[in-house]
Amino acid sequence: MEFDQKFLEYVVKGLVDTPDAVKVQRTVDEMGVLLTLDVDAADMGKIIGRSGNTAKAIRTLLRVVGMKNNSRVNLKINEPEGGLRSQEAASAAASETAAPTPSEVSKSLDEAMADLKMD
Repeated sequence: MEFDQKFLEYVVKGLVDTPDAVKVQRTVDEMGVLLTLDVDAADMGKIIGRSGNTAKAIRTLLRVVGMKNNSRVNLKINEPEGGLRSQEAASAAASETAAPTPSEVSKSLDEAMADLKMD
């Protein structure tokens, strides 16, 4: 296991409630090193942080580790199964299918305009 991978595991396991679920995969290609992080769905918010600040800080630290070892290190955080994003996408897709037709929209608009007219 490389130093950058060990470092990421150490930092992430210190942040999450279920450190046993933390998994880091390391791949190297012409672009540099890619570390892929998997965490428990309940810990995703702790890794991302408010406005993504924790994830940005982790990426910055990994860049420093990479520069020290003359390599470019990138981090990909995998969305866990049953994560909030997948639930939001499912609810958004459901709401798109239940969208009103244009005639329904214009009818309700006409009714609203009629309500605004004062006799």
